[in-house]
Amino acid sequence: MQSKNIAIFGIVSICIGIIIGLIIATNFDWTQNSLAIEEKIENSSSPVSSEPLDYMSFNKAFVEIAKRVTPTVVSITSEKIVKVRNPFSDFFRDDPFFRRFFQVPRDGEREYRQDSLGSGVIVDKRGYIVTNYHVIKDADEINVVLNKKEYKAEIVGTDPETDLAVIKIDKKDLPAAQLGDSDKLEVGEWVLAIGSPFDIIFEHTVTAGIISAKGRSDLNLQGQITYQDFIQTDAAINPGNSGGALVNLRGQLIGINTAIIAGNRGGNIGIGFAIPINMVKRVMDQLIAYGKVMRGWLGVYIQKVDADLAESLGLKEAKGALVSDVMEDSPADKAGIKRSDVIIAVDDKEIEDDQTLINLIGLYAPGTKVKIKVIRNGRIKIIPVILGERNTKVGTLSSKGTDIWDRFGFEVENLTRSLAKKYGYEKEEGVVVVDIKTGTVAAEKFQIGDLIKEVDRKKVKNVFDLESILSKTKKGQIILFRVNRQGRNIFIALKAPK
Repeated sequence: MQSKNIAIFGIVSICIGIIIGLIIATNFDWTQNSLAIEEKIENSSSPVSSEPLDYMSFNKAFVEIAKRVTPTVVSITSEKIVKVRNPFSDFFRDDPFFRRFFQVPRDGEREYRQDSLGSGVIVDKRGYIVTNYHVIKDADEINVVLNKKEYKAEIVGTDPETDLAVIKIDKKDLPAAQLGDSDKLEVGEWVLAIGSPFDIIFEHTVTAGIISAKGRSDLNLQGQITYQDFIQTDAAINPGNSGGALVNLRGQLIGINTAIIAGNRGGNIGIGFAIPINMVKRVMDQLIAYGKVMRGWLGVYIQKVDADLAESLGLKEAKGALVSDVMEDSPADKAGIKRSDVIIAVDDKEIEDDQTLINLIGLYAPGTKVKIKVIRNGRIKIIPVILGERNTKVGTLSSKGTDIWDRFGFEVENLTRSLAKKYGYEKEEGVVVVDIKTGTVAAEKFQIGDLIKEVDRKKVKNVFDLESILSKTKKGQIILFRVNRQGRNIFIALKAPK
């Protein structure tokens, strides 16, 4: 009887539990909600996490930036007439039959038209456009393509030492780029590059990448740019992109695309360089206002301090700029800066290396009084210096367009660190022959890569020195050059032309 009562009690308890469970489930709507959630996940097209939403916002940012910035980027075409001397001209100058057969003009030279393509950025609604100097260098005619229309452009000013130029077209109320602050850039930021790679049919090509590095210098670039502080990016930059825009995700112009390290076929391999916009601002403002750039000048020859030099000079670390020589009567000479001084700061701004000092002094206006901190014989000295104005001839890097090129037929450049490394002249000083005009007296005597150290027993330290000496020579005078050619010192005697 007792076992029967226990069985009945158990059955009743189970039934009551089931009823109570059903009531609770119904009241709290659990079952219904569970089914609804599953259905929503399966059928809904809206994102269920923040990741897809972030991706869409990121994607839209690129699109909006491209729309906003593209109208401010233009294509630039330039044309120049190149004269080439026919090699048969000297043999058949007086023979009309051979001159016709070999198409040799009486003066021995033929003219060819050479076209080039680049990009530019509108920086002022009045028609001012910033581009690279090498895009318009030596051009006889410059045209800007904007909204499928072509406009003739005039050069406002150029600055070969930064590879920048400002040109202007006769059109008002143009869309101008918003300028950013390159000092605030961080490695890893996303950027867009906009320009006209390879051909004008690819105008307004937009590529994306990140800032790979900042403050790149000592690059062996064509033209030997003095002031180097490049932004490195992996955004695709190709020939024709030069002068184009590098912008951040706020749509601000933060650099002017300038150079690449090319692959074997000359294309992009993910290493491109742009001039930071803060440097561009300082240059373009002066070019627009004065047509030239006025920079401070210290008057010293400097070099980088490596580990061996630091140890020999008793320095704690390999930092600063070592003064290898001081120009006579320069601001540095008058202030008392001496050879072997190591400049470690200017107005409390630390000097990491020689390029840092070059860039910093170039930012000051002529006449500015600065405090130069140096290490001399293990002791720190503070030397007040009133900066002079950088003379374009003293500071020039190349003799192209000067009397040296026009009269003698060869081009030289100052012995920069990159040229010294290229030709093995690290411990030398002088100027390097980088181009020779065919059919000239120089073509018979000099070779590209020759280092001119002395002329008529006078030391040559830069282009200005060489130009000063050669400008005083008379027609028919024999000039004696002392030259380092592939590690050998030789003498070259050259008869001065007219």
